[in-house]
Amino acid sequence: MNIFIKYALVIYFLPLLAFIIQTFFGNKLPRKGDWVSIGAILITLTLAISMFAGMLLNYDPDFVVQESFTWMNLGNFKIEIGFLIDNMTIIMLLVVALISSMSHIYSIKYMEGDPRYHRYFSFLSLFTFSMNGIVLADNLVLLYMSWELVGLSSYLLIGFWFEKDSASNAGKKAFLTNRVGDIGFFIGIMLFFTAIGSFSYSDLFAGVQAGKIAGATLTVAGIGLFMGAVGKSAQFPLHIWLPDAMEGPTPVSALIHAATMVAAGVYMMVRLFGVMTADALLVVAYIGGFTALFASLIAITRKDIKQVLAYSTVSQLGYMILSVGTGAYIAAFFHLLTHAMFKANLFFGAGSVIHSMHHGLHKIDDHDTDPQDMNNMGGLKSKMPVTYISMLVGSLAISGVPFFSGFLSKDAILAGTLAYASHNPAHFLLPVFGFGAALLTAFYMFRMIFLTFHNEPKREDIFGHIHESPAVMKLPLILLSILSLFIFYTLPHFNPFSDMGWFKHLMEYKDSFVPGGILAHSTEEGLHHSHMTAMIMSLIVAAFGIGLAWLMYFKRSISAEKVALAIKPLYRLSSGKFFIDELYTKILYKPVLKLADAVAYLDWDLYDKYFINGFGRVTTFLSNIVGKIDYEGIDQTLVDGIGRSANRAGKVLRVIQTGRVQQYILFALTAIIILLIWKAS
Repeated sequence: MNIFIKYALVIYFLPLLAFIIQTFFGNKLPRKGDWVSIGAILITLTLAISMFAGMLLNYDPDFVVQESFTWMNLGNFKIEIGFLIDNMTIIMLLVVALISSMSHIYSIKYMEGDPRYHRYFSFLSLFTFSMNGIVLADNLVLLYMSWELVGLSSYLLIGFWFEKDSASNAGKKAFLTNRVGDIGFFIGIMLFFTAIGSFSYSDLFAGVQAGKIAGATLTVAGIGLFMGAVGKSAQFPLHIWLPDAMEGPTPVSALIHAATMVAAGVYMMVRLFGVMTADALLVVAYIGGFTALFASLIAITRKDIKQVLAYSTVSQLGYMILSVGTGAYIAAFFHLLTHAMFKANLFFGAGSVIHSMHHGLHKIDDHDTDPQDMNNMGGLKSKMPVTYISMLVGSLAISGVPFFSGFLSKDAILAGTLAYASHNPAHFLLPVFGFGAALLTAFYMFRMIFLTFHNEPKREDIFGHIHESPAVMKLPLILLSILSLFIFYTLPHFNPFSDMGWFKHLMEYKDSFVPGGILAHSTEEGLHHSHMTAMIMSLIVAAFGIGLAWLMYFKRSISAEKVALAIKPLYRLSSGKFFIDELYTKILYKPVLKLADAVAYLDWDLYDKYFINGFGRVTTFLSNIVGKIDYEGIDQTLVDGIGRSANRAGKVLRVIQTGRVQQYILFALTAIIILLIWKAS
């Protein structure tokens, strides 16, 4: 067995083993067993780093290792599942292991003293196991099973503090919203299987290339797969669950929003890019582009520090989906990688701030103030320098500032949209979505920085008790800040756009058979011509966004309140999150609940009461009549009557059947005499 397969098996099953141990024995182990989950994830991180180092040192752009076995064989119906390991798999395994490790370590102090401490680490292990299944799968069956397990894990983690109604409702909302997308995902899987007869990725690609599924059917099947990504990666209109997911512990937010659950949709789209038609990708591009701009417009008015980052995640995922739709899928995966580092960094930084705010509020015995509201912060830069620097680095990276990782990946996405629009002028809105979101991203991220860390404290009574977070919480911040610098993404084989970039060969491979040759717009030449324009425009919009935030929230030469008043209708739309939840409540939830009530009335009050219960009453009436006929007529009169007659006859015969031979001879002699007399007469 190949060494990479052996490593992959350990990476896959070790978190599952930790989950089982923690679930059944964690509460009885020292430190509630946190070391079991932490040890397991650190081993997987070590193995992932080893695989990654092997990939870089012995780089082979065509490296692929695949191992599968027959999971189900029913004659004509056969399912094989297994692992597919290539350069993209190895990079994603490292991302998941790294962010998950940081979340585990960060949680030691953040969750300290929680009564369900061991269950929390148990759920983290289950989440990591599920996510690794998505990354390693070489077929749609294992992908779908792991996909649903990630949904279950997120439900358990988001609603971890289920004693709070807001947390339990958020968990249910995330679970049910994702099920909507997963219906489409399942339909897409079944369409491919019906046409091709296999769930394997390689068979899917070969089947599409051979024309076994084509035209409108292929487009619908591709959009079906994309529906899964719409749910999991929180794209419009199924984005509503992700901001509510902030009700879970902050390390969970970092884990879900940075590299795992929400990235699963993007990873799946990149992995299965070769089965998407031009029409399907156009739908993908518009959904992603609109989501990127739409979520940014909501983020600019958030007061909750985690809500800002939540909508930022929705927007950044929109970027990645937009990039896939315009054919620049390598840029999408590159941004997934860089975003994982700086977004996890930002969430851990927000958690550090919230942890310190909780401490300050506890000291002054204030249980009513929201520790996540940026209007209660200000001036924290001097109290929390490590947290400040780490969040500043993350904000610079996500804003696309040079020398930070986001500058490289976001520009690649924007170049892809420009290249697409230059070949398809009718779709000029796609780069408008991209650059508009870039401007707003820079604005709302530095709005958050200035409101949280700069100027005078909003609450002096809390400010006096603020302090930097413990070392185990600072370690992930420092490491992820370093990994948010551009230098690590310019290494040979690691920069996807260098001559030796990882899986650059996939562009040529997929170009050879993607339906309709839709990658013609995003060839290397097209991206090269658009790159400089995209970079200049990106720098302009980033500078404008940061400058506007500086004037409004640092210098305060522009009054944010007056601007909000001047554009009050637009401000209300943004602060109300465009009232999407209210709209869904009015046109979806309430009508469905009313329909459910009506169906319940038909079922219980009419069908059950009059038909089912009436049928029961008729049956009871008839059974009473039949019972009387059977018991009083047949049983008592006929059956029992025969019995009584036999009993009486028996009593008569018993008198003469005495067992005395002399008496029997006398009876016989008497009978003979009677017969002789009767004969003679």
